[in-house]
Order: sequence, then structure tokens, then C-alpha cells
Amino acid sequence: MKKYLLVALATLALSGCITTQEEQSQQPQTPPPTTTAPVTTVPSTGTPETSGQPPVQTIPQPPKLQSIDWSATVQPLVAKMLQAEGVQAGSVLLLDNVKNSTNGSLQTGKITSAMHTALASNNTFTVVPASQLATAKQAMGLSPDDNLVSRSKAIALARQVNAQYVLYSDASGNVKSPTLDMQLMTVQSGEIVWSGSGAVQNQQ
Repeated sequence: MKKYLLVALATLALSGCITTQEEQSQQPQTPPPTTTAPVTTVPSTGTPETSGQPPVQTIPQPPKLQSIDWSATVQPLVAKMLQAEGVQAGSVLLLDNVKNSTNGSLQTGKITSAMHTALASNNTFTVVPASQLATAKQAMGLSPDDNLVSRSKAIALARQVNAQYVLYSDASGNVKSPTLDMQLMTVQSGEIVWSGSGAVQNQQ
């Protein structure tokens, strides 16, 4: 009888062990913790937008060129000339092209035109018309564009048109900022009754 009991107990003990092993095998196993390797950041060379493209070049703006305001330059000088002492009102005045004595090319026609405009409404002189002046130059064998390069030639032309006064003008110095000289002379004696000079005024 004891023998049977021992066999039964042994059988129960073995079955209990088997059941425990089966329960352990059915339980989910926890995975071992994973280790993350450190990430190394490699610095990039150049920005993606500009990498491989040529740099943008900025073109410098050229300096702004200033032009001369001949009207503003001439008017103050003409105003002083008209107030000169000893000038007989109603006299005929010869006004021809301005002489260019600068170190470059100068559009003297613009200066002469500004002088004609400044004298247009004066009550002191009667300016010789351009058509009469051109005819007188032709009679003397001069070119219509001839600048009166000497005072003696200017006086001779004034006598040809029966003028009493000559306004002799000369632009000198640097062509970019010349000085304008004016001389009012009598035709009869060649005497200089007024002279003035002024630096040019640039346009604003």
C-alpha cells in the first residue's frame, strides 16, 4: 500500500513540475534593454541653395555726371554789366560766340544762347540779330561758327554792323568746371568799360 502511495506522490510531484515549466514558457519574455549608439553630426560645407553656384556680383553705379546750368551762370554777370557806369542806353551791342580756352571740348553755343536770353528783355542795349551777324561774318570772310578769338577781330566785326559796344566772353580753366570771363568794350576806342568773371553753376 505504501508503495502505491509513494508512486502516486511521485507522479503528482512530477506533474506539478511540468506544469510550472509550461507556465513559465508561456509567459512573455522581456527583451533585454537596447543601447543606442551616439549620433555624430558632420558639419555641412556651404548652404544647399548657393553650393555650386557662382557668387552674385554687384555692379557699381557710375558716378552721376553734373551738367552746367549756363543760364544761372550767365544771368548774374549780365545783370552787373547792365549796371556798369558810363554805358549809353540804347546803344547797339555785338554779342558773338564765346571763346573756348578750356582744356577740353566745350559747347560754347549753349553759353552764347544763354547770354542772348539774359539780354533779351534789357533796356540798355539793342543786341545785333543773329542773321545780321552771319551776313557781316560772310562779308569779312569768316565762318558763321567762327569764335572771336581776339578782341581786335571782335571790334572789327562790330564796326561792320555799326555796333557801339562789344561783349567779349572767354571760358577758361578745367572744362568740367570752367570760369567764364566777360569784358564790355567800346568799339570806337577799344576801352574796357566793364569786366566780370564767375565760376559755372551746376544743375541741381
